[in-house]
Amino acid sequence: MTQVPGPAYREMLHPELLSPTIRRMAAAARADEFDPANLFNITWRNPEGVTHHVVLPTALTGVDANIIVMTGACFPSGSHKVGPAYATLMEAELNGEIEPGANTILGPSTGNFGIGAAYVARLKGYDAVVIMPRGMSAERYHRIRKYGAGLDLTEGSESDVIRVLERTEELKKDPRNKVLAQFELFPNYRFHRFVTGRSALSLARKYGDGRIAAFVSAPGSAGTLAAGDEIKTSYSDCVVCAVEPEECSTLFNNGCGTHAIEGIGDNMVTLIHNILTTDFVQTVRDSDCLAGLDILQYRAEFVEERLELGAGSLQPLQGLFGISGLCNVLAAIRLARFLDLGPRDNVVTVATDGFDRYPSVLAKLPPLHDRFESVFRAFDRSKILDVRPPEQKERLFGYKEALWTRFNYTRAYLDRMKSQSFWEAEYAKIPAIDDALQRSQVAAAC
Repeated sequence: MTQVPGPAYREMLHPELLSPTIRRMAAAARADEFDPANLFNITWRNPEGVTHHVVLPTALTGVDANIIVMTGACFPSGSHKVGPAYATLMEAELNGEIEPGANTILGPSTGNFGIGAAYVARLKGYDAVVIMPRGMSAERYHRIRKYGAGLDLTEGSESDVIRVLERTEELKKDPRNKVLAQFELFPNYRFHRFVTGRSALSLARKYGDGRIAAFVSAPGSAGTLAAGDEIKTSYSDCVVCAVEPEECSTLFNNGCGTHAIEGIGDNMVTLIHNILTTDFVQTVRDSDCLAGLDILQYRAEFVEERLELGAGSLQPLQGLFGISGLCNVLAAIRLARFLDLGPRDNVVTVATDGFDRYPSVLAKLPPLHDRFESVFRAFDRSKILDVRPPEQKERLFGYKEALWTRFNYTRAYLDRMKSQSFWEAEYAKIPAIDDALQRSQVAAAC
């Protein structure tokens, strides 16, 4: 079977580099979710070249700093996770590891990456199976089935991802099955460092002092945190803060437990998490995130009245956030307080998906009383941990080693990750990958 073409990394960052013909095809494809030309819509930018984002009103956040949220719901399939899913499949095709008609795609995930893998597989002509826990939202399963993928469900919920990895190990014994391994393969790191990181840098230039004082992201696979690596190349003093549920505080204090923030807090240090560039770890209660989402989605009029905002002022925020997005927003606000940031400072974070994946989750909540103050104004310095000291780095490296040696990675390989040169070498592969993709698509067109 002929491989369906898609964008290079540089074209996902700068879609204006696409030929006029492909740009017209991509624009028309927005009307049909299953048109393969939607692969060329995998970008943070809208058709006018502006990165999809919102800047939260300071009356809502209660801090002076600009809280800038990059919104991932506008990607094809409804989440930016489709980007690393596509990049992982694209690189595997270039390497001759995966071929349509010959291989089935496996997508280990707790939701959004699996949805992205199912979607990209559908557009590129592959069968796919998504391996994920049973305890995720009904909307996740519905969308995966809508894209034609199978589901292989493991016991547990968000914090039981190791069971997903173990099941994936079993399934990949069949040589026809090929894994888009978001937790361990570096296309995920490359996509977010190059595409998300540079998009964030360009976006921030419009606000405050034009710099990024802090980048905040709650790791599932930790791919999005790679954007912080790129931001630090421009602003070495930028603070990168990883966020996790208080109920599953793995990075914070090696804790574990069940929680309700789907897509993050997977009870591990992932292989592609560059521990060297993570400065702080912050925990957020899952109940705060659920209540915050409920407030913005269903109680905006109450908040507008309380904050003396104009009627409809918060309407543009509705639908833009899922539970993990609210987690990132709350963590960004609290980090701005922690760092005592002012009106010229920019804090950038990401909303991975939108509300469309969570109505069933909020429907199960008991009646919520007025929690605005406890959610949007709460601040506890003890929930933010400085992980820059060497002993903290060694603790996190030790946790990574304990897990990934179980999955056949050697200590020698893991030790190489303790040097920034390892990560720079992985990042430096992008131009060669882009050139190889261009050559392969030119050859296929002849």
